[in-house]
Amino acid sequence: MSGGRRKARSIALQALYEIDSVGHDPVESLAHLQQETALSKETAQFARELIEGVVKYKKKLDDQIHRFAPAWPVEQLAVIDRNILRLAIFEILIDNRIPVKVAINEAIELAKHFGSENSSKFINGVLGAVSASIKKEIP
Repeated sequence: MSGGRRKARSIALQALYEIDSVGHDPVESLAHLQQETALSKETAQFARELIEGVVKYKKKLDDQIHRFAPAWPVEQLAVIDRNILRLAIFEILIDNRIPVKVAINEAIELAKHFGSENSSKFINGVLGAVSASIKKEIP
């Protein structure tokens, strides 16, 4: 399923990008992407859960981005970087279904594929800070 999960993250990211940049409805964005890409039921369900989670916790996720990247106002980040961070921070701090290192690696792969030349370094730095904060909070 890991290949399916990677595909689901990619689809979720594309939907989140569309939602964030054009304001489309999350359900319609996912449906549109599902028509273009053959997804198994499990992959489509995982993508849907990721999108719903990020949309539901967007304010909390943006607060975390601000906390860990204070020099970068969330609204001024590249749309793709902002949504990769939202997705990864959702998986790390809220969803908790995968190890933190896996979430970070998946986010870096998305940044390499969809982001700019510097996206993966930026994403890695921010998520490294998120990861370090979790380790400090655990007694």
